[in-house]
Amino acid sequence: MPLVELTSALGRKRAAHLLRRTCFAGSIAEIDAFAALTPAEAVDQLFNTTLPDPVLPIDPLSGNEWITGDFAPQSEGFELERYFLAWHLGQMLGNGIDDSVKLPYIFRERLVYFLHTHFTTKRSVVGSSRALFYQQALFRLFAFDSEDLSIPADDPMDPDIIVPRNFKQLTKKLSVDNAMLVFLDGRLNVKGSPNENYARELLELYSIGRGLEGNVPEPEFEGDYFFYTEEDVQAGARVLSGFNVDPTFSNLDDETGIPRGIIRGGTIASSHEEGVKNFSSRMANGTVTPNTDLLQGGNPTEESVLDEISQFVDLIYDQAETTRSICRELYRFFVYHQIDLSLQNDIIQEMADIFTANEFKIQPVLEALLTSEHFYEAEAGEDDNNFGSIIKSPIDLTLGFIRNFEIQLPDYETELTEYYNFTTGLLGTISQQGMDYYEPFEVAGYAAYHQFPIFNRSWITTNYLTNRYDFVRRALSDGNNMEMSQVNVFEFVVNNFDLGTIRIADDFIIAVAEYFLPNSENLSFSVAGGELTTERLSYFKAAMFEFAIDPDPEAAWTTRWDGNLDANTRANQIVELFNAMLQSPEYQLM
Repeated sequence: MPLVELTSALGRKRAAHLLRRTCFAGSIAEIDAFAALTPAEAVDQLFNTTLPDPVLPIDPLSGNEWITGDFAPQSEGFELERYFLAWHLGQMLGNGIDDSVKLPYIFRERLVYFLHTHFTTKRSVVGSSRALFYQQALFRLFAFDSEDLSIPADDPMDPDIIVPRNFKQLTKKLSVDNAMLVFLDGRLNVKGSPNENYARELLELYSIGRGLEGNVPEPEFEGDYFFYTEEDVQAGARVLSGFNVDPTFSNLDDETGIPRGIIRGGTIASSHEEGVKNFSSRMANGTVTPNTDLLQGGNPTEESVLDEISQFVDLIYDQAETTRSICRELYRFFVYHQIDLSLQNDIIQEMADIFTANEFKIQPVLEALLTSEHFYEAEAGEDDNNFGSIIKSPIDLTLGFIRNFEIQLPDYETELTEYYNFTTGLLGTISQQGMDYYEPFEVAGYAAYHQFPIFNRSWITTNYLTNRYDFVRRALSDGNNMEMSQVNVFEFVVNNFDLGTIRIADDFIIAVAEYFLPNSENLSFSVAGGELTTERLSYFKAAMFEFAIDPDPEAAWTTRWDGNLDANTRANQIVELFNAMLQSPEYQLM
């Protein structure tokens, strides 16, 4: 089934689905607004490229930003790393962003998060909040890549210099990124003493990969990984040799303006392996040849080494498996983890073809995917679909809850201490659910995004599930023992649901399910066939009525609303309903 465009209006269920996958979740108002749009109209709004740059993280002790180096921080380095992560949670929630661009801003930050799960780094290894910030700045610059970079020429009479902005170019830039040079030991890769860590992970994790999990081809000789070989790792390490970390962050990339590493040796790249680098038949017997015009007296320079890295990455992206590998990751992040050969030969290959035809830009791929029937309905004629097919990550669950209820973070400019108390509390909540943000257990990243065959099921253990439920319970019921202000659910319901729906218990429960649960179509308390059984709906209703002992609970519920009576009982019944629904397995899905 190709990526046929869905042209009808989204409706509530599809709108909520799209917002869960792209913006962590949607508020009631956002879901209703998107429900009236076609997928193309909605996705066009999400890819709004006129977005503000984020405000810089602030050190609460000094009251100044510490990223640019203009101000010395007073907090310790490990504290700054935590403040940076807490700051980024606020970015992913669109904190302080005008409503007119909040959704695309959040979507851009979700793509930053996706790129972090792909080009993984670990906070404890990198040990620098500034390096992590500038790596994120690269992700942010390349997240929306429909338009190339335009650099003013030195002579105002000359045309601007156009630099490609795409996934391939991002790969080149990350190869000399300060955080990556530390994380995968690129700074230790020098002439005569090669370090192959980054070259190996560049091929295995970040680009070409080893093939479709569960269908990996058998090697044909020692050191063969079918799509590349040990010889290619060694040749790649020689290409990448000679760079070091720039601790001052003053060496700016000419094309992005973002700090990058520095070449060892100054004018002459004395720690770079010289000569032609030869690759295996798995990579079409490609070669990387130093550009003589960029050498100095026959010796390598920073410019010639960067050119070699560019040639190497070009060679990687010339391999068809690279585009399939990257598109599999996009598919798993936005659609579903399970990919078989049939799906690979159909949907994944079509995504890869779009990727290649658009010069390795991910925006055209995502536009085709997020507007397709497949994204919403899966295979035509099948009972299964893509709604509720992904288990929420701890970030999705926690930030999604905040987005659902439109919980306002403390103001970053006027309530900085309160802001950090709130967001560092969220980091703790996310950790308790099994995700230490920016500290994945392994070099491949968080298991949910790569570990075959369980993928996102790794988020769920008995302990992690208990902590998920406890997060919801505390947020809805116990404002004195949690990291966020208590949600006023009664006020939320009154502000977001019309009285005609609220006063009829069955209608109200169904309406809440339609906004908060991914599988919520054709619901009925009397007619079977909906995506939730009548027994499941009755369970939610029993939870709602458990608080108040009424001879006729449904009639009493309606009477209280019609007469505006007993607000305390109504509020407690609403809390019990939301507790039951949001502490359910169904709410763990997206």
